[in-house]
Amino acid sequence: MIGSISLGASFFHCISYCLEDKRTLTEEQKIKKSLEDGLQHKDRAEVLAYNKCFGNKYELAEQFKEVARLSRRVEKPVLHLSLSLPPGEQLNRNQLIEAGQELAKEFGVDDNQYLIIQHKDTNKQHIHLVANRVGYQGKAASTSNNYLKMDRLCRRLEKKYRLQQVLSAKRFLPKEQKLTPRHDSRKEKMKNDIQQSLKKAKNYDDFVKRMQVLGYQIIKGRGITFIDDKKVSVKGSDLGYSLMTIEKLLQRNQTQELKQENISKVQEQEIKKPSANQQIIATNARLRRRITEKQHSSFFEKSPLEELQKGIGGIISELLNPGYPETDEINPELLKEAHRKKKRKKPTW
Repeated sequence: MIGSISLGASFFHCISYCLEDKRTLTEEQKIKKSLEDGLQHKDRAEVLAYNKCFGNKYELAEQFKEVARLSRRVEKPVLHLSLSLPPGEQLNRNQLIEAGQELAKEFGVDDNQYLIIQHKDTNKQHIHLVANRVGYQGKAASTSNNYLKMDRLCRRLEKKYRLQQVLSAKRFLPKEQKLTPRHDSRKEKMKNDIQQSLKKAKNYDDFVKRMQVLGYQIIKGRGITFIDDKKVSVKGSDLGYSLMTIEKLLQRNQTQELKQENISKVQEQEIKKPSANQQIIATNARLRRRITEKQHSSFFEKSPLEELQKGIGGIISELLNPGYPETDEINPELLKEAHRKKKRKKPTW
């Protein structure tokens, strides 16, 4: 169970909000939405109880103002409280009235003017209590420790009606329980969504768009606040992502993107530019191609070596065949002459 507290100066505006339908919807839209979600968008408000007051919104506002004049020192006599149950949990009509009466008693307005209203246009059952802080004796109900009062009441009602129990805020816990680590799934989800959006975001506007797609609203001022689809707002600093931290992370993303672009350009240039090994391979290929072409062309032309071989072959052929008459006999005179020359020749040693 979750409670809310607000103070105000106008009874009429507060009572009108609680008793009327949403002004943003036309009659046709109310009927259409009721058919779509099965909720009651037309005549959404039901008054469960009146305490020392009666009538429509005009009559109620006038009665509250008359009593509030008994204490001119109170600038905000309107006390607006609400109790909301988680989706799926229900209380019957009498239990809702009892919860509203305990709410009035907890805040010290059970003897004052108040009315309890139930809204039926959401899937979370909830009630509103509009009370006059000023009583018939001219005394105003105290507003000190309002949040502590609401926290204690919600925990008490959860046990009484066996509702889902919600963890109290740390500041309302005993000292020993404050030191115990606690897991807040809502904050963890919000933190994870911020982290993932920051990883992909190129700049702040891109980051905001990514968070809006996930259902968040962002309020940026001196700091930054995130509001989820349940209208729960959390400061960025409470999640470890202050505005300064987010800006630093986005700046780092931009720097990394520029570095990556430069690296990609250098790699493209290196791919287009041949390496030293590639140049050597290309040069060797050209040389081999030229040698092959030269050998191919010289196949059809006579080289000087071939001419030389041909000349030597001719000389040998002439020596072997000097052109003398062919005969099978050797001249005896020539043989004798050769023997004589050999005998006359003396050794050189």
